[in-house]
Amino acid sequence: MLVAAFLIEVVLQTLSIFSLLLLLRVLLSWFPLPWENPVLAALASITDPYLNLFRGLIPPIEGLDLSAILAFLALSLTSTLLWGLVPLLANASYARYILG
Repeated sequence: MLVAAFLIEVVLQTLSIFSLLLLLRVLLSWFPLPWENPVLAALASITDPYLNLFRGLIPPIEGLDLSAILAFLALSLTSTLLWGLVPLLANASYARYILG
């Protein structure tokens, strides 16, 4: 179970990094930038598939794309649920270790 808790923590760290990349992508989308730039293109290729999942759910309102809000909420909910699993898995492993 400690391995499962460790893997969940790795996933949580990955989600945290992805959240930062997503925030950067959303903030940069407000500016007219050359998205052909390799760094910007890489950022878009990492984050756009996830954002595209939500773009069909919420249509743009007056040109404003609100799908990122739903994307952040989904990431936050996933992270919160996973954080709840870590102590459960760690405590179960510790109890099993102590009790034999």
